[in-house]
Amino acid sequence: MKGLIGVALISVMMAFAEPIVLAQSSGVDIYKAKCLICHAVDGSGNMPAGKATKTPSFNSAEMLKMSDADFLADTRNGKGKMPAYSGKLSDQEIKNVVAYIHTLQKK
Repeated sequence: MKGLIGVALISVMMAFAEPIVLAQSSGVDIYKAKCLICHAVDGSGNMPAGKATKTPSFNSAEMLKMSDADFLADTRNGKGKMPAYSGKLSDQEIKNVVAYIHTLQKK
């Protein structure tokens, strides 16, 4: 009986833990934690750090032409003054943040 209660308790805990892990890995949360400081809430680059590093708007002609592969590579490897996130974010987290960036673009 004690074994069944333990298994049930662990199952319930895991059911609640999974959404928390997924929420922490969402593109919007990653963007807020890692990207917002330069790219701004709206992706304009209109932040002191973004202006200092000449961060382009996600709606600039240059950024609108970029493919997902380009965004993924730049995020993994860094570009210009932007740091590399390979090893800091998982591939799925990088994909999630790129998907979120696309929501900021006005194509």
